[in-house]
Amino acid sequence: MTVNDDSFTNWMHREEIAESMIPIIGKLHREQDVNVLLHSRSLVNKSVVSILKTHRFARQIAGEELSVTETMPFLRALTTLDLGPSQIDIGMLAATYRADGRGLSVEEFTAEAVAGATGDNKIERRASRDVVLYGFGRIGRLIARLLIEKAGSGNGLRLRAIVVRRGSGQDIVKRASLLRRDSIHGQFQGTITVDEANNKIIANGNEIQMIYSDDPREVDYTAYGIKDAILIDNTGRWRDREGLSNHLRPGIAKVVLTAPGKGDVPNIVHGVNHDTVKPDERILSCASCTTNAIVPPLKAMADEYGVLRGHVETVHSYTNDQNLLDNYHGSDRRGRSAALNMVITETGAASAVAKALPELKAPITGSSIRVPVPDVSIAILSLRLERETTREEVLDYLRNVSLASPLKRQIDFISAPDAVSSDFIGSRHASIVDAGATKVDGDNAILYLWYDNEFGYSCQVIRVVQHVSGVEYPTFPAPAV
Repeated sequence: MTVNDDSFTNWMHREEIAESMIPIIGKLHREQDVNVLLHSRSLVNKSVVSILKTHRFARQIAGEELSVTETMPFLRALTTLDLGPSQIDIGMLAATYRADGRGLSVEEFTAEAVAGATGDNKIERRASRDVVLYGFGRIGRLIARLLIEKAGSGNGLRLRAIVVRRGSGQDIVKRASLLRRDSIHGQFQGTITVDEANNKIIANGNEIQMIYSDDPREVDYTAYGIKDAILIDNTGRWRDREGLSNHLRPGIAKVVLTAPGKGDVPNIVHGVNHDTVKPDERILSCASCTTNAIVPPLKAMADEYGVLRGHVETVHSYTNDQNLLDNYHGSDRRGRSAALNMVITETGAASAVAKALPELKAPITGSSIRVPVPDVSIAILSLRLERETTREEVLDYLRNVSLASPLKRQIDFISAPDAVSSDFIGSRHASIVDAGATKVDGDNAILYLWYDNEFGYSCQVIRVVQHVSGVEYPTFPAPAV
């Protein structure tokens, strides 16, 4: 047998193992509300090749490839336990087991590591929490995809309705088509049908009521059987408490804004300050995509090195707020063609840092350039640190943060030398540290942070909604504090 034959045989063997993982992962998700992860990446509803690629990606952050032959025993061990709703990272189980020197079996180690999700410790499966989308643009449709994807077990969050202004012609058919196909994010994973007579979209069995209204004060959600719902306003039309309060109608318990909030509206970046949300708070904001991209790594750097001051320059993909061709626009420069120009504009992300990270007293300035790409942006974060360090130390630290810290769902890490913006379309992290571009000179550090300003941000919104709705399940093994 040749070397090539050996490689192919090995590939087929790993394919077979990945194939056998799929029904186990699916059953755990549907029957026990357990989301199986691999280094913070969900393996639910993933294909054989996707599972293998996710394992291989581990080499970017952990330094070596993780094999399905290593993780499969831990997955099997989970099936023997009486698990409650939780997120279990089999990549972290394998990594921590490898470092454990007590001589425990895989089954013994796994039972110990996830003990918080078993027996008397496990939390009860909760009834679904109704969610309403107000607006159905770029962010609204991606949030809809995520909510439908996460409906899985029937628990957690349930998308019940979408509120829009009625368009001309076949409005609901056209909106369903935009949900079904996306030029950037690809095809919807599942099936979508339309019930025009009842103004409903049925996506993977989820019946979603389309409500037509020009005024949030006119909608009675209880008429559609919606109760105690969380409404996600992705229009950005109202940003202060007074305007957003118009959504607090019968059937709506809380309002979450997908734009920076003004005045006393709390700006929440999941992973950083989501635990400050008061139980009785009915209105909150998820800040901006750029704020979500820079605040987690900024917190990480401040915690370890201290930050005296900083500047963030964002090179941002164009958005629907800009013109396709030169035309009138109320803001400076944004009237010029987005597809043909780099456009200097302002960003509120730097000033928003104070709301999300009030303990950071360092002044942070910011500016932005819109560029002719439709998605994925990069934030260049230049920091003056309180102590001198080295590039190697910073990269080792951030790599570890992405693997084993409470910020591992927000911060990703990549060392690929040829990475470009399109490689990060669909990333579920708030930002991705580009190791190759990182620069450190004494007490000066420059971080290059990629982020999918559409999908990654939508994932952060979902995490906030899960938290305030009480369906954010604990992760095991628990990240290091």
